Amino acid sequence: MDNRTALTGFPHLRQDFAASLVVFLVALPLCLGVAVASGVPAELGLVTGIVGGIVTGLMRGSSLQVSGPAAGLTVLVFEAVREYGLPVLGVIVLTTGVLQILMGVLGLGRWFRAISVSVVEGMLAGIGLVLIAGQLYAMADAEAPASGPAKLAGLPATLAESAGATASLASLALGVGTIAVLVLWKRMPKRLRAVPGPLAAVGLATLVALVFSLPVATVEVQGLLGSVQPPSPSAFGGLADLGLLATIVAFTLIASAESLFSAAAVDRLHDGPRTAYDKELVAQGTGNAVCGVLGALPMTAVIVRSAANVQAGARTKASRVLHGVWLLLFAALLPGVLGHIPLPALAGILVHSGAKLIPLRGIVSLWREHRGEALILVVTAVSIVAVSMFEGVLIGLALAVAKTAWEASHIRLEVIDKGAGPVQAYLSGNATFLRLPKILDSLEALPQDRPVELDLSGLHHLDHACRTALESWAERHSSAGTEPVRVTAP
Repeated sequence: MDNRTALTGFPHLRQDFAASLVVFLVALPLCLGVAVASGVPAELGLVTGIVGGIVTGLMRGSSLQVSGPAAGLTVLVFEAVREYGLPVLGVIVLTTGVLQILMGVLGLGRWFRAISVSVVEGMLAGIGLVLIAGQLYAMADAEAPASGPAKLAGLPATLAESAGATASLASLALGVGTIAVLVLWKRMPKRLRAVPGPLAAVGLATLVALVFSLPVATVEVQGLLGSVQPPSPSAFGGLADLGLLATIVAFTLIASAESLFSAAAVDRLHDGPRTAYDKELVAQGTGNAVCGVLGALPMTAVIVRSAANVQAGARTKASRVLHGVWLLLFAALLPGVLGHIPLPALAGILVHSGAKLIPLRGIVSLWREHRGEALILVVTAVSIVAVSMFEGVLIGLALAVAKTAWEASHIRLEVIDKGAGPVQAYLSGNATFLRLPKILDSLEALPQDRPVELDLSGLHHLDHACRTALESWAERHSSAGTEPVRVTAP
């Protein structure tokens, strides 16, 4: 049997195998970095990556996007672990997965496409800012304050203090060097760029730390099985806490939105089958349910890994499944390697990832064309930094709804006064309570001693508040001794 015959059932195995190695090398440092930044054992990031590859990767939905622990949830996970403890994280992630499965089964996946892009980008920008601030402390080997504003306010003093301490300075230099490698890697020769930038940056930082015996913190190794902590039955008692339920809702909305927006972005990168959004939401939910049972990090589809998968030539879901297998083999066979990886290098990767979450160019272009959308983006991001993730997203959604309602209530009043006879007033557009003051001011400015013909036939919508107010105005105008207002119904 020749190779051609053996591969008949897997016509794209060669391309998928090569792509899986690339995605594995991209995912490995990111899984570790997200876990450490989330305040959990590094191996739990690998567990989520393994589940994202093997479990979610086998399911239907989006054939080429890759799932795993994401930088976008790092801040939320860190806050949840700090407030409720690591044992409850499994409960949060498991419940999030169950909710995602229910939403997918009920056909709600496509509705996430209706969420304002400005809110989602503002959410990611806010996460990016908090992530950068927190990981700069980690790079300087310092303790980060709890709140976002405190993180930003304390940065100058922390960085200044680190310059005077040898260990802190070495840690900071290693982190800055990691960021420099990531930024400059695209300019390297093509042969070098065959190695993914995150892996090259972490590998070089590890080599430098070992060769020069730098006094920097490294990843603590517990072993794959030792880090897995399924939630105990008593941990589920926390579901009666309203704060915990709000955290679960935030996890569900953010993880689902990020995954489905990533799917839409990945669809634009290839010509293969399009994403089935409801099935993808079920796949994400199943993966999160498994991660919850294992006490691991939550997962989302990750655009960095997904784009690497497509660009490496992946053709089917086999590439993402194989990447999960490689993560499993690495964690099982080479756990000692993790203990040599410097924490400031992982922090540098997260700072770089956080910076990519902030769409600076997009904000500038959006301000020129759609200032309202740009304002929503900025307010959402600032609210997340100033208050919290959940409240920030709610503020952004409320602004988006208010903006849409305001724009949908455009109304035009045209008055024709020929000097004799009745004054003709034509209303067109959408008459809602939002524009009621403007409508009444214009109508009350009409001559009181003249008959009025009010034509409402051009209205697309007339809400109850406006109808009642117009009827009251007509009665008042007619009571002045003039002819009754003649109204043409919409």
